[in-house]
Amino acid sequence: MTSDRSHDSRTGEDVRARLQGATREILSRSSSAPAAPEKQPSTRGGSRPEATAYDSALRLLGLRARSRSELRTRLLGKEFEPTEVDSVLDRLAAVGLVDDADFALQWVRARHEHSGRGRTALRHELRTKGVDPAVAEAALATIDAEEERSRAADLIARKVSGWTSDVIADRDERDRRTRRLVAMLARRGYGSSDAFEIVRTALDDLPDPD
Repeated sequence: MTSDRSHDSRTGEDVRARLQGATREILSRSSSAPAAPEKQPSTRGGSRPEATAYDSALRLLGLRARSRSELRTRLLGKEFEPTEVDSVLDRLAAVGLVDDADFALQWVRARHEHSGRGRTALRHELRTKGVDPAVAEAALATIDAEEERSRAADLIARKVSGWTSDVIADRDERDRRTRRLVAMLARRGYGSSDAFEIVRTALDDLPDPD
């Protein structure tokens, strides 16, 4: 797993380096006319040229990584022609700036480690971003069942920090708190069976009051 994370980190650094280089290209073209422009920027009824689809795509990528589908939707929303958008996306894909496999991998790792999302929630998030199911599953496969359970247990441990066994001495109160904690894990994409077991263990291990 350590070597996989090192590879993920190097891949992310490579993509960021390419994005920085492409961004510098935009800045240089902003200060001087390009020698061989890909396309004359449209004025769309005004005298001031607007950004090309390529420039807009790079600016969007500069804010955060995006799937190809996300980027296409945003560019079409800016009223660029579909053929121009697809051409730009192909161009960016050729240099590794649009790569759904890398996007899915980085998304899964970041959302799992920093937001505590389980695989079910992550699968849904990638689907809403238009990532191909096979690509999404390959990224999700980097999180094994034990790692997922450990992350869920960490979330619950933080929630019950400071609790003592007397707060759940009453059966109804224990049931109420159990339902609340299980629901929290379910919202984050953890299965109900694992969630109940993790919560039960955490409550059973609460220390006695001083």
